[in-house]
Amino acid sequence: MSATRDRVFCAGVALETADGDMADALRRLIALREQGTTFRVQNRAPWVLEQPGTGHIECMTSGSSGQPKVIRRSFASWRDGFDVNRRLFGLGPEDRVAVFGTLGHSLALYGVMEGLHAGAGVEFLAGLRLDHQAARLRAARASVLYATPTQIRVLMDGQAFPDVRLILCGGGALDKETLARARAAFANALFREFYGASETSFITMSDDATPQGSVGRAYPGVEIEIRKPHDGVGEVWVKSPYLFEGYAQGESAETRREGAFLTVGELGRCDEAGYLWLAGRRSRMVTIADRNVYPEEIEKVLADALSGRSCAVVAFDDPLRGHRLCAFIEGAEDSELERHLRQVVRDKLGREMVPRRFRFLTPFPALPTGKPDLRELMRMGHADQATGKVEGQGI
Repeated sequence: MSATRDRVFCAGVALETADGDMADALRRLIALREQGTTFRVQNRAPWVLEQPGTGHIECMTSGSSGQPKVIRRSFASWRDGFDVNRRLFGLGPEDRVAVFGTLGHSLALYGVMEGLHAGAGVEFLAGLRLDHQAARLRAARASVLYATPTQIRVLMDGQAFPDVRLILCGGGALDKETLARARAAFANALFREFYGASETSFITMSDDATPQGSVGRAYPGVEIEIRKPHDGVGEVWVKSPYLFEGYAQGESAETRREGAFLTVGELGRCDEAGYLWLAGRRSRMVTIADRNVYPEEIEKVLADALSGRSCAVVAFDDPLRGHRLCAFIEGAEDSELERHLRQVVRDKLGREMVPRRFRFLTPFPALPTGKPDLRELMRMGHADQATGKVEGQGI
């Protein structure tokens, strides 16, 4: 075993002696990385596959509504980001980084690779129960976490993690209540939320002055352009050294290149201070009574009012108004909560943005990353329509 492997733990066990397909995959990943051999990470065992050629990483992505795709990027495109984070946050051998998802989750894979690059210890916690993950974080004195909002939310249970000094959070926005609880649980940690995509890596990162609702300013080395804006909102295009090379499998009509710039179909605006505010994916934008509506904006308002519950807003065709919205909320039917949520959306976004129908679900359909499974929710909504269950309180 190399010195690097000696500092890697899988589900709390030293990698040298750990059993199971994930431990095997971690050992294979480290070996292929050290050799410079191209490898593919998939979302099931054996997880890591050697591929022809050198110097590339291939990882799978399946967003909330799209078909699985395989992203192909160079080792260098991630190493550049590793070096930036080392300068920003002082990542080094004295750190112990922790990740929670399987290697099939791009954030977990990135965290492992960055930890290895920095010479830090790595705690790979997938496979442990939540209470065991928390116990291992404390026992290992983990100092850096790579996590999604959902992973942070479920990890906290009145516990404190004083050794954590940095949390890099991606894959969604932390609602205000979760962030407040997290600041109490990780009292010594610097929180940095970032926005990006598998195709782009980092696009923006928050700082201490980031306004609530913004995803931060351009990450070092990234140039952002807002093209063809309408009422200030346009398509987000980025130029950076961290972009992927292309799809090794599958494709996306939303992902387009023009010269050195690339877009994944996200819509947003930049304010005068350079902070980026996202409206949502172009593919999810709909019109209601001739007004452009972004379901993601409504989801953000609902998430802040729901104190950690999952939610999603899905649009369905409507012959009169163009589309109608259905809000799916995690939990049991609650008419009082529904009235409250309707009022919150009306007050913050306007009457036209209030979903026509609210549906409460237990369990809530979610992808392995914790994001809502929009395809399943769309299927459920169409099934409701087929059986006539589309009535709502109206707006």
